[in-house]
Amino acid sequence: MRIVCSQTPTELNDAEGIAFAMYTAPSSGKIGRIGSAIPIEVRRLGLKVDPVSWDFLSIALAVIAADHGCLRKGSADGWTRQIDLSVAVQSPLTWRPHADAIGKALGFLSGDTWNIEFESGGPTPPLIAKRRRRGQRRPSGDTVCLLSGGMDSLVGAIDLVDQGRTPIFVSQRTRGDCHRQRVFAATIGSGLTHLQLSHAARPPGAAERSQRARSIIFLAFGLLAASALGAEAPTSVQLVVPENGFISMNVPLTNLRIGSLSTRTTHPYFIQQIQGIWAAVGLNVEVVNPYQFRTKGELLVECRRQDLLQTLASQSTSCGRFGRYGYKHCGRCVPCMVRRAAIRRWGQPDGTAYEFADLNTQRDFDDVRSLAMACLRVQAEGVERWASGAISYAELGNPAPFMETVGRGIDEARSLLESSGVL
Repeated sequence: MRIVCSQTPTELNDAEGIAFAMYTAPSSGKIGRIGSAIPIEVRRLGLKVDPVSWDFLSIALAVIAADHGCLRKGSADGWTRQIDLSVAVQSPLTWRPHADAIGKALGFLSGDTWNIEFESGGPTPPLIAKRRRRGQRRPSGDTVCLLSGGMDSLVGAIDLVDQGRTPIFVSQRTRGDCHRQRVFAATIGSGLTHLQLSHAARPPGAAERSQRARSIIFLAFGLLAASALGAEAPTSVQLVVPENGFISMNVPLTNLRIGSLSTRTTHPYFIQQIQGIWAAVGLNVEVVNPYQFRTKGELLVECRRQDLLQTLASQSTSCGRFGRYGYKHCGRCVPCMVRRAAIRRWGQPDGTAYEFADLNTQRDFDDVRSLAMACLRVQAEGVERWASGAISYAELGNPAPFMETVGRGIDEARSLLESSGVL
């Protein structure tokens, strides 16, 4: 399917594809919209964004538009899409040499075939007023930290501030998490800058729900903040993406969940690809995951401010179906079970309310059954036999530390399932 993204796109018919208006309201009900409120928020905070970072944000928004607008059910196998994406940027000559690299990274992330074209006439960054309103401060800090409202980013933010860092917190606005993000930011680092943005993708028709490409917008929002710091930084600015290594690798639990059927939101190979593209276009920002070789349980145990973590942990979110259960954890999806296993490893009471608290009664639910099968296979054959197809030398270099982290993560999960009577 063809997706065209620019500030003033021309309406397309169904055979031609879908057009999206970026950063502005569409001129027709047959044109989608994305990122319309972002310039307003950037101006409000006084973020001075460089043109290359703004172009990358435009690219990321176009990717999200395509991920929402292209339905998987229309593809030959019901999953893999052929996406021909045209995006307007300020400097097409900067990005055209890297179109194949971006397409390859996106293909790994979403499991689709991406063909990307860069056109001229892209939106420019918002103009920032030279005179500040009374009481308004220019955003400052020495690093950027993604703050989703989840448990891992909560620990990441706590640890950074306890180390004496002054991060800018960056959040993707998500229904059910916006208030939580603000509470975490204010509690952990009072007075620090907190940037909340939303891609607000609205295709003109039905929306695809799988959203496997969503992590690129998280990185783009972080880059936006990092570029505002980078103008005065003598060295590269760090963009911290806190995620435990077990979920980051997200090894498919069974053979039915191969490839992009398991999400790769913070997979180190994808991060490496994006890092290489940024370096090639002159973006001096380093993406760092300090917990790549920690399980979620280890992350909790080693948090630098246990008192603060104990106060906030139960308010964090992990559930993959959070909105479907009235913004309550289901308790039986893979992220919920990893959360429950981690809290068990931490040794603290679990104050989370779960829709399905008794896992033993959910043993036939697909996620519970799949996790149990993975635990049994690792127990019988070893973690290398189970995970070798997903942890390769070609993608990651030495696979040993990744394999060891995944093995410890499975151990945490097995402890939970055994204590619940599932195993």
